[in-house]
Amino acid sequence: MTGVSRRWSGDWGTDPEPVAPVVEVLIPTFGRPAELAVTLAGLAAQDDPPFDVIVSDQSEGDASIDAPAVQAMARVLRAQGRGIELTRHLPRRGLAEHRQFLLDQATADYVLFLDDDVWLEPGSISRMLDALRTLDCGFVGSGVHGLSALKEFRPQDRTSFEPWADGVRPERIRMGEPGIERASLHFAANLVHVAAEVPVPRDGWLPYKIAWLGACVLYRRDRLIECGGFDFWPMLPREHSGEDVAAQWRVMERYGAAGILPSGAVHLESPTTVRDRRVEARDVVFGPPSERRLA
Repeated sequence: MTGVSRRWSGDWGTDPEPVAPVVEVLIPTFGRPAELAVTLAGLAAQDDPPFDVIVSDQSEGDASIDAPAVQAMARVLRAQGRGIELTRHLPRRGLAEHRQFLLDQATADYVLFLDDDVWLEPGSISRMLDALRTLDCGFVGSGVHGLSALKEFRPQDRTSFEPWADGVRPERIRMGEPGIERASLHFAANLVHVAAEVPVPRDGWLPYKIAWLGACVLYRRDRLIECGGFDFWPMLPREHSGEDVAAQWRVMERYGAAGILPSGAVHLESPTTVRDRRVEARDVVFGPPSERRLA
């Protein structure tokens, strides 16, 4: 295989030439060895751009990164010429601290925060990178599909779909305010149905307006850091959710952001590992909705 950064199996017996990563894929994981192996398998199917992978494991008990399937896929990625680091990060201090830890390890210009239960279609990283460079915004992402809902048509969830027509602009999004209704676009398999209805350039992408994006988000690293990253983590108890929303809203207000169609990100639909959602990071950082409405 020539012309792509992924080495084909005919070259696996030779030492790869060192290549500086354009993207670093950052994967926080907790108690999901099978799902993590599938996530890494999706990365192994990506041809370009050159990328490295950092997996940070907070599993309690047996480490997910020690599972045979995870180790096997790590070996495949290394044979393909990818750098991959499998590390433990304990004790657990919450989702936001875990993401900040990963961000602190990264050095590439672009970082892809990828959840440990997402499979990526071949070409997904290349498509997101092309979109982010072209749009010159803070981040782009691929909303994850739940393909068990492929035959569920929910037109009421798709009425908020709005492409970015004249370039991406900064936006303010808050709970209970205009724009938040876009969150329903990422429920179930709604994006699959949007992509079937909206003209999308063949082998290209179409940017659209979002409320936020979870699970598969490509940032310009310097812009995420400039906006604070996940530095609000000390304000939060260990059990919380919504940390990605809080970080993204800060980036969106300064640089704007977009989702892209088509999305090649598939949610594995395993049970959530975030069971206590009483504290939303977005409400701690920006204040609860009731206070904002009275302000």
